Amino acid sequence: MAKTEIKQPIVDEIAQLLDGAKSVVLVDYCGLSVEQDTKFRKDMREAGVHYKVYKNTLIKRATEGTPYEVLSDLLNGPTALAVSKEDETSPSRLVANVIKETKNLISFKGGMVDEQFYDANGIAAFATIPSKEVLIGQLLGSIQSPVANFARVIKQIAEKDETAA
Repeated sequence: MAKTEIKQPIVDEIAQLLDGAKSVVLVDYCGLSVEQDTKFRKDMREAGVHYKVYKNTLIKRATEGTPYEVLSDLLNGPTALAVSKEDETSPSRLVANVIKETKNLISFKGGMVDEQFYDANGIAAFATIPSKEVLIGQLLGSIQSPVANFARVIKQIAEKDETAA
């Protein structure tokens, strides 16, 4: 078999992985121990994030003619892809946690969120955004708080009127 025939299934795998992705983060993964990398990959799987190391040339081929083609400029040196089709922030958040734990052994190269390109600093900023579930919980809590306070005030007024009568 020719080399291109061997590599084509991998290019197709990458293209399929990127199709419909909400978030794609490119990571320079050098420096992690086997133990750290195993834990990192486990955390990624549990969060529904696909994390895998691919050859830069194969990523370039898979992204040709797609919105992800802008990532080609970042494809130098060791590169891993962290891709989520469910959550925009989880790949960057998980990579940021590993960066903190390993004292910067790995780093962001850049990435895309909802097909919008961001450099390493932009992707790092996404790591500070809580997950969708946490944000919804915070929103509901902020909506519920004034209503609960209003109900307490009404109850206190009613109790005050009852004791006065």
